[in-house]
Amino acid sequence: MNKKIMNRYIFIPLFMLLATASLFAQGKILDPQSYKHYIDTFNANDNELYKESIPNSESWQFLSEKIPFFDCPDTTIEKIYYFRWWTYRKHIRTASGGGYVVTEFLPNVSWAGKDNTISCPAAHHIYEGRWLNDTKIISDYSKFWFLGGGSPRSYSFWAADAIYNYFLVHPDTALLSTLYVPLKNNLSGWETDRWDASKNLFWQIDDRDGMESSISGALATGGKGYRATINSYMYGEETAIAHIAQITGKSEAEQAIYTGKAETLKQQINTQLWDKAAGFYKVIPMNGINKFSPARELHGYTPWYFNIAPDDYADAWLQLKDPKGFYAPFGPTTAEQRSPQFQISYSGHECQWNGPSWPYATSITLTGLANLLNNYPSSPLTTSDYFDILQIYAKSHFLKKDDGTIVPWIDENINPFTGDWISRTILKGTNGTWSGGIVERGKDYNHSTFCDLIITGLIGVRPQEGNQLTVNPLVPQDKWDYFCLDNLPYKGHKLSVLYDKDGSRYGMGQGFKVFVDGVVKGEKPTVEKVVINLEDVTNISKIDAPVVKISTGHGFIHASFEGTLPVKLFSVTGQMIHEDTVDSCYSQQVKPGIYILVIQNKSYKVCVL
Repeated sequence: MNKKIMNRYIFIPLFMLLATASLFAQGKILDPQSYKHYIDTFNANDNELYKESIPNSESWQFLSEKIPFFDCPDTTIEKIYYFRWWTYRKHIRTASGGGYVVTEFLPNVSWAGKDNTISCPAAHHIYEGRWLNDTKIISDYSKFWFLGGGSPRSYSFWAADAIYNYFLVHPDTALLSTLYVPLKNNLSGWETDRWDASKNLFWQIDDRDGMESSISGALATGGKGYRATINSYMYGEETAIAHIAQITGKSEAEQAIYTGKAETLKQQINTQLWDKAAGFYKVIPMNGINKFSPARELHGYTPWYFNIAPDDYADAWLQLKDPKGFYAPFGPTTAEQRSPQFQISYSGHECQWNGPSWPYATSITLTGLANLLNNYPSSPLTTSDYFDILQIYAKSHFLKKDDGTIVPWIDENINPFTGDWISRTILKGTNGTWSGGIVERGKDYNHSTFCDLIITGLIGVRPQEGNQLTVNPLVPQDKWDYFCLDNLPYKGHKLSVLYDKDGSRYGMGQGFKVFVDGVVKGEKPTVEKVVINLEDVTNISKIDAPVVKISTGHGFIHASFEGTLPVKLFSVTGQMIHEDTVDSCYSQQVKPGIYILVIQNKSYKVCVL
């Protein structure tokens, strides 16, 4: 359908036109320079005690090239999004045997393995790092655990699941083929070390779950128990290995071994570890009594992280919003507050899981809640609840320094009522001598996710096998007038997801849109679920056309060109945002989501569609 351009002007600020031109040229909407001030401020406020492979002086160069950019009206969520990428970058270390690893602590700690690695948060590292525009870092890190001297079973670690979910973003079949046998052997190691055939369940020590001094752990010698954590992780391992077997061409019989293991374990989790009276997954301490621990603990939401729980267990999530349950100003708490064993203590071990909030557990809980809202037919919680808990998590990322300034911060455990970083306060002591001799042990602690929660939960990019892509934001309706996630890698493409209520923020028109390689592949008038097929994507940069150069002057954008007329300028929306005088010009939709502007004279004073 042709559209004649009239001799009139529509005023649009120049920055919007430049943003649109940049989209055509690079497939990007957000200008990274607009967010550089965050990195500059983080660097300026930082006491860089421990430097790894990418020091602060190189942080912007790395981040500007590697991370997806994010824009939203909530300044705290936006700031912490960039802060968490800034801190994640600190933990990327060149391994002694070559390649990269990712650390939990910046200073070397005695309980770490080779290259200061600890398997406890490694799955979080992989889930978070899969969104980097860099495939080497997480590929190297994944191989390190099984081929480079890592110790993957020192702590609970859902390795196969994390690597499979990395594959869903960066489909590296060669990596899966390389690690398939080591991942199978790792599962066998867990079965040898932690499987109890008499119960058909795995067991774990609370400390080896990374959850020392827990209420349930105190009920058995050595903290041993049949826990929903380790059993859910092993279900994730079995399911992922079955997927990897299929992807790498293994026999149906071999695939069935692991799907069968997973289904059997799923049944045991949902029967033996579900306390019907409490309506919650609980630990059975290994103390010979064979009774549930009396307290609900936050890690009881772990089965939803792996989509294990049946739909009729969903009322367990009401505890997340209950102030007698887990809800707190800087929560959620790791144990229900109504429990007599719940406590916030500044004596004894600095890392207690009997009440304080832990970002590690909050990450699992929010991922599980996103799964509930996406994958289950009924839920007692809503997107507003997800948004609320995410906001609480974001505002927990701060520290008031001795001079009174407040800076972004991530450390170990949090006082859920005051926001104080408990372990830091204990380790620093009253005279600042730092117990254990390590200054700021938990500073920039890499033990959780945040950016992955923004990408897969809040903005709703849901990685999956095949060529279909689902984007289902959990931003509540009418909560924000705009948001944009840009430069997101996905299966060899670049995604941009944006909402612009009135079209004034990004100049891409009104409503909710999903771009793939600069082309609109899905759109809705409001924020809602969009499903697109990546097979339909055409990369417009490959379409033969004269070279178009964009420049500015006198407050307008000018298009100049090299080649023979007509010139083709590509639009991803087909919406005119500025019109200027030309003799003959029309726009034409050549396929869904792709338009051309054909100029049939030599007037260069034309603004893009």
